[in-house]
Amino acid sequence: MPTLDYQTAGESHGPGLITIVTGMPAGVPLDEGLINAELSRRQGGYGRGGRQRIETDVVEFLSGVRLGMTLGSPIAMRVANRDSRMDDVERTPPVYRPRPGHADLAGSLKWLTTDCRGTLERASARETAARVAAGALARGLLSLFGIEIFGFVRSVGTERTDVVVTADNWRELKLLREASETYCPDADATRRQVEVIRRAKVEKDTAGGLCEAHVFGVPPGLGSCVDWRLKIDARLAYAVMSIQAFKSVEIGLGRRVSELPGSAVHDPIRYDPKRADGSTLGFVRDSNNAGGIEGGMTNGQPVVVTGAMKPISTLLRGMPSVDLNTKEAQQSDYERSDVCAVSAASVVMENVVAFEIARAMLDKTGGDSLAEMQAHHDVSMQLARILPLDPPIMTIAGD
Repeated sequence: MPTLDYQTAGESHGPGLITIVTGMPAGVPLDEGLINAELSRRQGGYGRGGRQRIETDVVEFLSGVRLGMTLGSPIAMRVANRDSRMDDVERTPPVYRPRPGHADLAGSLKWLTTDCRGTLERASARETAARVAAGALARGLLSLFGIEIFGFVRSVGTERTDVVVTADNWRELKLLREASETYCPDADATRRQVEVIRRAKVEKDTAGGLCEAHVFGVPPGLGSCVDWRLKIDARLAYAVMSIQAFKSVEIGLGRRVSELPGSAVHDPIRYDPKRADGSTLGFVRDSNNAGGIEGGMTNGQPVVVTGAMKPISTLLRGMPSVDLNTKEAQQSDYERSDVCAVSAASVVMENVVAFEIARAMLDKTGGDSLAEMQAHHDVSMQLARILPLDPPIMTIAGD
């Protein structure tokens, strides 16, 4: 059975970023416009740095695609770096004073060098352009199954929106997000968030925030309860936590489940035969505190993921550090950076979530071609609709 996966390579000031996606079935229409639109969104948002005025990210397909369709072979994508100066020592000099909060010190100790340059170039969030390309490619596959993803900025600093996202209003909220400088679907909250970022810039500081993603139309049964490595919530947490500067991931209510009694946490189950033809198979809930996942598997409700991004580690005013050669106290080095990249991070998170959902879809349905995958999916959903089966099939109970 094919397994959807991807790898990225390239330094932030190298010639370009490469993404290789394996396991994508043959016959999936290529939505290059969607991929480039997501790459463009990743470069936007109030608080971004000067590099976004240099780069214009577009994807170039090197293999795995013919006549606008996937071939079933590995798909290689390239996003070029216009600002390519990795071997120009004058423009990218050695960095001996590590920045607190960044990979500089840990990488130097790992690779036994006092020059942080190699570490910071590879650890740079510039790498996320490659991950957005992979996720946007996967979204093209998901859309064929009626699965849609909506991501946005919930908060910057302490300024947040309390907007409620539903299957009925998310498209309207998407329009509001597109009009927002911070990618927040709330005009009042956007104004407050812009002020937080503006104040941080004046003070030569940085700001973080919360990103949120909702996935609609997800069928039940993605993921598994029989192997901890296959739990969909664990895989989503792994993917989101691996985004640069993310420090926590929550599903549904997240940490708030620890504060409430079970009766206020768990989502009552009801059956509505009028909705049996939809992705929920007719099983509806009064709430979605579980974030669409129970026992490591999707339950047919929207999947809801929240990620917390810390403030950018590079401060214009620097922070106390040391010179790795002399061990003397110094202020940390400054590398061109953003004041706030939460908006961009919300795009990255939206797309890595999409990739994990697509991976789980392919794990469940299998298939070397899109037609085979669709047939398996249709049969699986139809069998679930006619439960109980005769004869019954032995099942493994989840938690």
